[in-house]
Amino acid sequence: MQEHQEQENGPLAGFTVGVTAARRADELSALLQRRGAAVLHAPALRIVQLADDAELLEATKRLVGDAPDVVVATTAIGFRGWLEAADGWGYGEELLACLRRAQVLARGPKVKGAVRAAGLTEEWSPAMDSMAEVLDRLLEQGVSGRRVALQLHGEPLPGFVEALRDAGAEVVVVPVYRWMPPEDLGPLDRLLDAAVARTLDAVTFTSAPAAASLLARAERRGLLAELLDALRHDVLPACVGPVTAVPLQSHAVDTVQPARFRLGPLVQLLCQELPARSRTLPVAGRRIEIRGHAVLVDGELRPVPPAGMSLLQALAHRPGWVVSRAELLRALPGAGRDEHAVETAMARLRAALGAPKLIQTVVKRGYRLALDPTADSGLEGDA
Repeated sequence: MQEHQEQENGPLAGFTVGVTAARRADELSALLQRRGAAVLHAPALRIVQLADDAELLEATKRLVGDAPDVVVATTAIGFRGWLEAADGWGYGEELLACLRRAQVLARGPKVKGAVRAAGLTEEWSPAMDSMAEVLDRLLEQGVSGRRVALQLHGEPLPGFVEALRDAGAEVVVVPVYRWMPPEDLGPLDRLLDAAVARTLDAVTFTSAPAAASLLARAERRGLLAELLDALRHDVLPACVGPVTAVPLQSHAVDTVQPARFRLGPLVQLLCQELPARSRTLPVAGRRIEIRGHAVLVDGELRPVPPAGMSLLQALAHRPGWVVSRAELLRALPGAGRDEHAVETAMARLRAALGAPKLIQTVVKRGYRLALDPTADSGLEGDA
């Protein structure tokens, strides 16, 4: 029965996950919600198409006038956008003709699909999205004296471009779209505040610019140190792949990444990581599992208000030990000096848990979790 209840709730029930994606945010949010998570969506950036941009037009003219030997397609949306923009300028057929004569390398399966949809055939593509593998392939083949067109995917690729130029290639960069800060910074600020307040359990990143944008916004608001501390200790940063993780790792923030760089595996990884980080205790004959904004009581999900969760976390830090009202007051955000606030929050916590005996009142001393006497002695190490 208990296993059925947990499965019904979903592995992410009781957890709040931040989504910073601009593209495919709805898909990622739906995958998370289907598994029970509460989602806080805050696009960390926006994509600005360059259909009217002189840079893209100039790059297209250069390639049509002097066809490339190699074309590197890095994103499906970017490759399609380039062809659509060229078509709008009247260069569509000429661009396709010069691409047909070139050796086309696609960064991954989705890009390969976009290349084929355009009536082109890629010469090679790695099994997973990997610019490193594309670069290795080009350097192994040799690029000296060759003209390489590189479709950028939102941000410059200086290491990639420099490696090709050092190997003797002429590189023409094709900037199809750019990442820009979101027009409305409100959602991003709310996500940032939630991360700093530890009301987020995890935050997902599907591009390096999104991670860099969140860090930059935190720095502008004077919250960078607090954000980094939260990401290092309490809020799990989950990246779709190693390239996405670079801005965070440059700030000494460890991340988790799925073996396959896709949204589905990213969500599955969270389904493993977040429950493993939650606290499970035998209390008053019940089994409670403390999650981000809820508690599983014998497998039944019980949402808990933020003040109540702050008290429960303080009690669970030393299960079975008496925690004074003064200490619990310090755990309550913005509670001031009135210990009656503890009593009010405690009453609401007990009501939310639906099992008042889980928390015992110790007269004139405070409160304690009614830890079962038969509990694993290893819990003592948490005191």
